[in-house]
Amino acid sequence: MARILAFDYGTKRIGIAVTDPLQIIATGLDTVHPKDVIEYVKKYMLTEQVEAFVLGDPKQMDGSPSDSAQHVKGFATLLKKSFPDIPRHWVDERFTSKLAHQAIMQSGLKKMDRRDKDRVDTIAATIILQYFMESNRL
Repeated sequence: MARILAFDYGTKRIGIAVTDPLQIIATGLDTVHPKDVIEYVKKYMLTEQVEAFVLGDPKQMDGSPSDSAQHVKGFATLLKKSFPDIPRHWVDERFTSKLAHQAIMQSGLKKMDRRDKDRVDTIAATIILQYFMESNRL
């Protein structure tokens, strides 16, 4: 089986998470700058098979698109253009950053390590991927 990549898009950083080849476990992979993400994914795909992309869909509490939705839609278009054969799926990303902060707080990391925004973005991407995997289990 191939892996699934998930993205927590931000204008400064993109958190990336990945499944294992059997698509059982979601793990944080990396955090990259938006200008570098396509090259990063291309390089990753030289060694790993990827069958789908999962993107966090930023929404307001009432379900309407958030201010960052236009940036994520642009990123999704770029993914489709760069990797036309790989399907893209959307997952509601409300509360993922908050859940990521809570996970970090409960992990016992030192205060300086808890402030690492790259870590928050990677964990948020992992939560997005976990939501996708749970919602698509038979």
